[in-house]
Amino acid sequence: MHRLAAIVAVSLIAVSPAPAAETRCGWYMNPTPGNLWLMDKDATWTISSQGDADGAGPRGIDKAPDFDEGQFVETNNPGSGYGYGCACMSVTVDRADERITEIFSGAIKPLSVCKADKSLPSPD
Repeated sequence: MHRLAAIVAVSLIAVSPAPAAETRCGWYMNPTPGNLWLMDKDATWTISSQGDADGAGPRGIDKAPDFDEGQFVETNNPGSGYGYGCACMSVTVDRADERITEIFSGAIKPLSVCKADKSLPSPD
């Protein structure tokens, strides 16, 4: 009986709860090659960075929304395709590193949604 209790105890210690998904809304930014961020009221969350060791970004990167040409502000050189839009995403984050660790879903929002949100810093 003691052996079973020890196995259960070790199993409970080894299992840690998965981080809860949270919805984050803000400026969805692709300023330069390989860089993708979501800037909300709390932080500028890194989704991917040029030169990342793994290079793949977070789990679920394929669930990140595509930019909408009609709801996109181009920055840098005209025609470069780099800039920002507005989006909401269901994600898990690493608060200490200000990184998105997993993307569950995401949706582009009209630019007016982020412009009207006084808690968001300017993306410019």
